[in-house]
Amino acid sequence: MMRNKSLPQMVMYGVVSFYTICCILPMLLVLMVSFTDEDTISRNGYSLWPEKLSVYAYKLIFNGGSSVLRSYMISTSVTVIGTCLALLITAMAAYTLSNKSVKFRNALALYFFITMIFSAGIVPWYLICKTLHLTNNIFSLIVPGLLFSPFNLFLMRNFMNGIPDALRESATIDGANDLTIAFRIYLPLCTPVLATVALFYGLDYWNDWWNAIMLVDNKALYPLQYLLFALKSQISMLNELKTLSGGDQDVTLPSESVKMATAIVTIGPIVLLYPYLQKYFVKGLIIGSVKG
Repeated sequence: MMRNKSLPQMVMYGVVSFYTICCILPMLLVLMVSFTDEDTISRNGYSLWPEKLSVYAYKLIFNGGSSVLRSYMISTSVTVIGTCLALLITAMAAYTLSNKSVKFRNALALYFFITMIFSAGIVPWYLICKTLHLTNNIFSLIVPGLLFSPFNLFLMRNFMNGIPDALRESATIDGANDLTIAFRIYLPLCTPVLATVALFYGLDYWNDWWNAIMLVDNKALYPLQYLLFALKSQISMLNELKTLSGGDQDVTLPSESVKMATAIVTIGPIVLLYPYLQKYFVKGLIIGSVKG
């Protein structure tokens, strides 16, 4: 089949193949290091073909089982609920800004744009969360993230600007209100950009540990990212204390392999989800960025 390909096509396939290998090799290296014995890592460094395999890092992460599984459930629930709510709020705001019959919509767009440049800071944000009682409960992991990203808002608004106004006008003549137009006409046509924005919000919620470290003290509410972050910190501290105190040098806690195992554990759901959203992701980014 390669004989029937022109030289530019062969060059393109070669570049894409090289880029694919460059993307796969780091992931494969992380996977192999996570199954490597810690002493081997200390002696030989990272390697795609370790001398000695070990699952001790995963045993350490899942020790007791319940805490990691509970954190998995919390992260999954927060990601699903938060993504759906944030996507709904962003879609409604984008529909409002794209509706030419809304007065001062450009002023509202400018107001949202200002938040992309200026931030009030951590202290006002924390005081607001305390006032709203967003501490030590599941809502403290969801509500702060509902303050949608202006980038996602403008991405969705630009996509909606590409939908002909005749559709809204025809529906209005037939007696449809804004909710009917938004949910029955606009949102079904916005599937690509909705999938793109949902992926953005999903990644933000899944990888979030900041809300947990600032607003949550109850270990039963720790999301997966923060739980594994605390575990890695404890392992690093124990290794440092062992070195300073001259403790048993034959016992080595797997700090490096735990880091890699943590990466594998946390990116698993996202890696499995992305292929299903890839076709919408690319189309939503391209169309939403050039229209409007």
